[in-house]
Amino acid sequence: MINFNYETDFELDNEGAVEQWLSRVIESENKKEGEINYIFCDDDYLHKINMEYLQHDTLTDIISFDYCVGSEINGDVFVSIERVKENALDFNVSFDEELKRVLVHGILHYCGYKDKSDNDEILMRAKEDEKILLFHVEQ
Repeated sequence: MINFNYETDFELDNEGAVEQWLSRVIESENKKEGEINYIFCDDDYLHKINMEYLQHDTLTDIISFDYCVGSEINGDVFVSIERVKENALDFNVSFDEELKRVLVHGILHYCGYKDKSDNDEILMRAKEDEKILLFHVEQ
């Protein structure tokens, strides 16, 4: 089950479509969907989590806590909407595209993909692009 929680004024326009897409992503990686919580917040909220749990004094767009058991995906994904907006401007992409990239990024970490080395980051970006293509809204 995928849950969306809001600690800021932002709300997804299409929770159902996003949930279905993320479920397809999990299935495409031959994993089982457990309980995944997305928590949308602002920079201050995420910075406090970054300091308290990771001892990182930096702003970031996403922090994911992995509670996976075997092939079952479980976790909490914190997303700073302020960072997503700024990154969209920096990367010259739409807010929606950058948000999808961040949302799927957390799932891909749970599926075992890393992004610490240059090679890992290249593979992560390729996987993000691949999975974003799975998103579609019924007309």
